[in-house]
Amino acid sequence: MGIATDYVLEELRLFRAGLGLSQDDFGKAIGYSGSHVSSVDTGGRPPTKEYMRAIDERYRTGGRFVRMLERLAQLDAEPTWLREWIEFERAATTLRWFELAYVPGLLQTERYARSTLAGGRFAAEDVDRIVASRLERQSILQRPRPPQLVAVLDEAVLRRPVLGQPGLMAEQCEYLAHVAADEHIQVHVVPMDAGMYLGLAGQFIIAELPDGARVAHADNQLSAQIVDAPADVATLAKTWEVVRNEALPRRQSIELIKEVAKSWT
Repeated sequence: MGIATDYVLEELRLFRAGLGLSQDDFGKAIGYSGSHVSSVDTGGRPPTKEYMRAIDERYRTGGRFVRMLERLAQLDAEPTWLREWIEFERAATTLRWFELAYVPGLLQTERYARSTLAGGRFAAEDVDRIVASRLERQSILQRPRPPQLVAVLDEAVLRRPVLGQPGLMAEQCEYLAHVAADEHIQVHVVPMDAGMYLGLAGQFIIAELPDGARVAHADNQLSAQIVDAPADVATLAKTWEVVRNEALPRRQSIELIKEVAKSWT
């Protein structure tokens, strides 16, 4: 956690202390549990925009805490629209990631990451910044106590060519097979012969936090959405189980990835 994030958390703690409220009482006032407030206070889970807005509305701060969160995002090198999710990602003990279109961001090579931003959507300097941010995010997998990452991807992800980039997919598949051998990383592939299955409705990620809470991330062409309502997360968890059961076992998945890598050479 950076200095700017520490500052925001300290301001939240000081604000609550100034009101003379316990974590339980403060949580009740803004519609959250005391354990949720405690987890935010200690940095176990990041304060979301909804959390900050609840404080601003309950105590009529004039939007102080939402502005503080937005300013924090501006100070960070990571894309603003991903800022909240990245904090959850850093805090997670387990990440369950399903992808239909791309290799999961935490497992991308630099060339592959850059290719996903092609098409003129971003200025050159923005592409450099986003790629650097994505690669920096991967550092959570090398820390002393990394999260358990279980990634499931559709076989089409491995077989989709990147035009004008010879060798890119071979490199990416070889890298994927290499990291999939790590104890804390599992990569599973849903084979083409699985036919139609529930996962085709869209990609998503479920993060399990140190306090046992779960939060999810889903995105589309226009926006990213953080899902933390228990019923919605439970629905995605059921979908995850169905998708995971459609995928090949770990060893067979790695063999398939290696086979596809050779097909690209």
